[in-house]
Amino acid sequence: MKQTGQSFQQKKEAVNRYWHVIDVKGQILGKSATQIATLLIGKHKPTYTPHVDGGDYVVVINASLVAVSGKKRSDKVYYTHSQYPGGLKAETFDKKLARQPKQIIENAVWGMLPTNKLRDLRMKRLKVFKDAEHPYTNEVSENK
Repeated sequence: MKQTGQSFQQKKEAVNRYWHVIDVKGQILGKSATQIATLLIGKHKPTYTPHVDGGDYVVVINASLVAVSGKKRSDKVYYTHSQYPGGLKAETFDKKLARQPKQIIENAVWGMLPTNKLRDLRMKRLKVFKDAEHPYTNEVSENK
């Protein structure tokens, strides 16, 4: 009997990675994080295979100029805990943006990635920069 529709399984050795630059200046945080996560996972490629890390590199620029909708700028709170009694610290979006703009983007993308063994590998391919300057211009220009 002839088999017609075979499913495609990408091999990890056959993965081609490209570099993407995303400027988040004035962009909404959640929408940008969704776009970045899609590129890191590799869902934009026709060779997407769920168990193979086939995503691309993503360079995010102007992280300090990212926007949020509504009253999130003053109401959104980031929590950290030192694991000691009374060690809970809270920081609003505005203060976090002034202090650590890279971490805001990384936390948003981290939450959009699937919780599996590939999450850390995908996050290593995310490069976030506070302003428009980045050291990956050679890699990005080789894509074209």
